[in-house]
Amino acid sequence: MALRNYRLLVEGGLSDKLEPAFNGMTLTRTEGNTALTGPVRDQAELQGVLRRVSDLGLSLLEVRAIDDGPEGVSRDGPANADPTGSRTSAAWSDKKGAGNGYRN
Repeated sequence: MALRNYRLLVEGGLSDKLEPAFNGMTLTRTEGNTALTGPVRDQAELQGVLRRVSDLGLSLLEVRAIDDGPEGVSRDGPANADPTGSRTSAAWSDKKGAGNGYRN
């Protein structure tokens, strides 16, 4: 499987000291949150990154696969195009009682 870029948004401003924990991902702090952006080889590696977020006690706000398709068309085709050029892979809710943690 080819590399695919992902953007994970976590709550709070993470220290640069945590960057090595997220192999090859770049930390960018904006509006009180931190975006982790970088390449992921496959779903197993993505699960490892998500586990790291959980193990560090971070609140995951969003995960996006960043598509490199032409003119912001997602790999799913024009019907699912997103003008930002990305597609939500998973969205998490930090609200109590939200069931399994996935936003429906």
